[in-house]
Amino acid sequence: MLTTAPSPELARLTGLVRDARSVVALTGAGISVPSGIPDFRSPQTGLWEKVDPMEVAHIDAFIRDPVRFWGFYAQRFTTLQDKRPNGAHRVLVAMERAGLLDGVITQNVDTLHRQAGTEELVEVHGSVATCSCSACARGEELVSVRARLPEYADGVPRCRACAAPMRPDVVLFGELLPAAALARAEELCVAADLLLCIGSSLEVHPVASLPLLTHGAGGAVAIVTQGPTPLDQLAAARLHGDVEQELLALAAELGLEQR
Repeated sequence: MLTTAPSPELARLTGLVRDARSVVALTGAGISVPSGIPDFRSPQTGLWEKVDPMEVAHIDAFIRDPVRFWGFYAQRFTTLQDKRPNGAHRVLVAMERAGLLDGVITQNVDTLHRQAGTEELVEVHGSVATCSCSACARGEELVSVRARLPEYADGVPRCRACAAPMRPDVVLFGELLPAAALARAEELCVAADLLLCIGSSLEVHPVASLPLLTHGAGGAVAIVTQGPTPLDQLAAARLHGDVEQELLALAAELGLEQR
């Protein structure tokens, strides 16, 4: 039976993974595209092509007009509720279980890494899994909040304790990243021999600076994403194909089985 030799870049990435003592993955919106979740900046299809994020996803927008804010987010939550992890998410889980991956840092709030089974997960932009009261910080599962939306004529869910508007536990524009999550992400990147950047444009700071921590500490950076990034020139391996297919090919080269 004839087998196709891996591309030079895939072979290079496979070698980097095998030789590294510590591999960490940094994922962006592109890893969830194969699951049917559009990314943010792609021409024609990106989420921000149709909506100005400063008008609906900024902390000031939430404070100023929670009705418009929830009109956007309620629709987005509906879109996300039936989405499931794809092969790329599962490959990272297989790598973690095989001792080839120390953790995943994700910019995504869609919970797909959690669903796939990643154990060491740093969600630097928060998660849509929960919501909090904007006044008293009382927390609640998103499922419960969504179920109550029909109770409110303006579409804004309110806290059961103090009636202030609830908000999803995601980092909005104009807000700082959670200090503990960012500190853990930085710790993982400094210690990594290889940072595997997957599906990220590497344009949103401060997360976009994480690869520089790995590079500055003597580690290698590999990038797997279809569009260009500002850090392509420093990548020790650069794969431009479909994220899911590239990760599945990597798993095959590593001899990993996915569940």
